[in-house]
Amino acid sequence: MTDTAMTDTQNAPARADAQAALPRPDVFAFFDEATNTVSYVVKDPDSDACAVIDSVLDFDYPSGRTDTRSADAIVAHVQKHGLKVEWVLETHVHADHLSAAPYIQERLGGKIGIGEKIRMVQDVFGKIFNEGTRFQRDGSQFDKLFAEGDSFSIGGLTGRVLHTPGHTPACLTYVIGEAAFVGDTLFMPDFGTARCDFPGGSAEALYASIQKILTLPDETRIFVCHDYGAPGREDFAWETTVAEEKARNVHVGAGKSSAEFVQMREARDKELGMPRLIIPSLQVNMRAGRMPEPEDNGTTYLKVPMNGL
Repeated sequence: MTDTAMTDTQNAPARADAQAALPRPDVFAFFDEATNTVSYVVKDPDSDACAVIDSVLDFDYPSGRTDTRSADAIVAHVQKHGLKVEWVLETHVHADHLSAAPYIQERLGGKIGIGEKIRMVQDVFGKIFNEGTRFQRDGSQFDKLFAEGDSFSIGGLTGRVLHTPGHTPACLTYVIGEAAFVGDTLFMPDFGTARCDFPGGSAEALYASIQKILTLPDETRIFVCHDYGAPGREDFAWETTVAEEKARNVHVGAGKSSAEFVQMREARDKELGMPRLIIPSLQVNMRAGRMPEPEDNGTTYLKVPMNGL
């Protein structure tokens, strides 16, 4: 046995004790089957304080109409249980659904937060959609821009921020007590990992981000942002653990190397079509879930950049 192995073994009880001492937030999941998105209400077990993570605004593409039924389920839950929303958090600028963050904030309060690298995303897609000078690319549409190592409070709970890019440059993981909300870095172990072929994406960066997440204690609960089902599994699922991801994730588990992952991920991404709602989602979500400004006739429009993505 090496000295390192002896040290790890000797430290294992201390790590287990530290994990056991972490508060366990109450987590309530809301699954939107239309976009396979999971939104969360994360509650401090010792108070009425909570956060909402990755909310969904329903959107019917053919008619161009929005609806708030998914967000209203969250609103109803919060109001029924007398909760106080302190944060409305985004793990990243989603390309597969529109965010309901402004609607949640209007109905329930809370500050809207995202990663500080949102500025990079706004710059890239501001150009793709030819937004002009009216669209600010400084992240000012959000109340809080988080950086690696930042912390925040939900009542008596402490959340800390991990910058986990790769899917997009601005992706974050929120570690709240003994739970981690990983956005689109990891999926359930039997489904794997997120794509990396959007502008600013990187398979190498995603592998490094996943390794950062997997250094959390094995017992850490991981909550994913999407589930699409998997062969042999009948139900949708969204909760796993660090230990399960390390052992069984079909893309990165069982000690797969960065080179193996990058080769697999880049080949797989070449076969994927664009998400159905990518055009409206990017334009809305880079504005913190708000629509573009109405034109002179009072109507809001979304652009389709021909051959631009």
